[in-house]
Amino acid sequence: MGEAYNTSRANPIRLGFMPLADCAPIVVAAETGIFERHGLSVSLSRELGWATVRDKIFYGDLDCAQSISGIAFALGMGLGDLRCDVAVPLVLNLQGNAITLSTEIPSSAIGKGENLNSFLKNSWKKDRPLTLAATHRFSSHHILLAQWLRRHGVGSPGEVEIVFLPPPLMPRQLKAGHIDGYCAGEPWNSEAIFEGTGWCPATSSELSHGHPEKVLLLAGRFIRSRKEEAIQLVAALLESCKLCQNLDFREDLIAILAKKHYTGAAPEVLRNSLGSTFQTGVGSQPGTNFHIFHGPTVNCPTVEKASWVLAGLRNIGILPEVTCGSLSRIYREDIFHAAEHLAVRV
Repeated sequence: MGEAYNTSRANPIRLGFMPLADCAPIVVAAETGIFERHGLSVSLSRELGWATVRDKIFYGDLDCAQSISGIAFALGMGLGDLRCDVAVPLVLNLQGNAITLSTEIPSSAIGKGENLNSFLKNSWKKDRPLTLAATHRFSSHHILLAQWLRRHGVGSPGEVEIVFLPPPLMPRQLKAGHIDGYCAGEPWNSEAIFEGTGWCPATSSELSHGHPEKVLLLAGRFIRSRKEEAIQLVAALLESCKLCQNLDFREDLIAILAKKHYTGAAPEVLRNSLGSTFQTGVGSQPGTNFHIFHGPTVNCPTVEKASWVLAGLRNIGILPEVTCGSLSRIYREDIFHAAEHLAVRV
């Protein structure tokens, strides 16, 4: 079960989040009083994994949640066993993921992946395929991981196995040797990098610059019964996204995220992707835009952003031939724009 933290007692909105650096807009809104300034009572619930978020939205245990876009399509289009009305009125951030490999697969042998195929054919000693983890079958992480493998000519049957794990479990599974690498959001790449068990050959900004990442997912029943609060919630989180993008606020953001009931990660681990330099374990690169929380075209839930996710899912062969209908039924620009106008007045 998730761990709940109330920001107010009166009829709270139940808002789920995952212990990731890009839960920042949600936890910052709670910690800085943004929710209260928008007249909202919010109860935060830290969740175990994306499947838990999906189930809690479906069964009514959450009103809304930080989510991967794929869950919105899975629920809204009935791509799995569960189907219900949902809406995405806000994109919380762009980018923010990375691929991490075990130090048993050295960068000296594979470069940034260009020699991975040769390494697997000539130097792979384990009696199982290369085993990599993504956070969910319908996640951007799965899309990005498959894209990276294809780019380097890897992925034929028997070469690679992709498994699905909650992000916080990935560093320890890598250390234990149960997996050989993963694609996840921060701080779980930096956790392995700083522990010396992993290194990063590619960030998501290198693989697909500016790709949409986490979204705010609303249950249809919540919109129908509390639409005014839904708009206020989007306005509050839009304000929080802007604050999270402010580099002068980054040290405060790191201190908030480091709290045990949010990510519990060490400040120096969080700073790796939220600061000026991202240490990859084999070098460094500018880190200022590792996460993008706000900008003129960042937060609006456009059809183009929805299409990136759907195209990615089709490319990895997990989106069946379904009639998708109007994407605007799920990606609700109307709610976003109503919230945008409200945010100007608050």
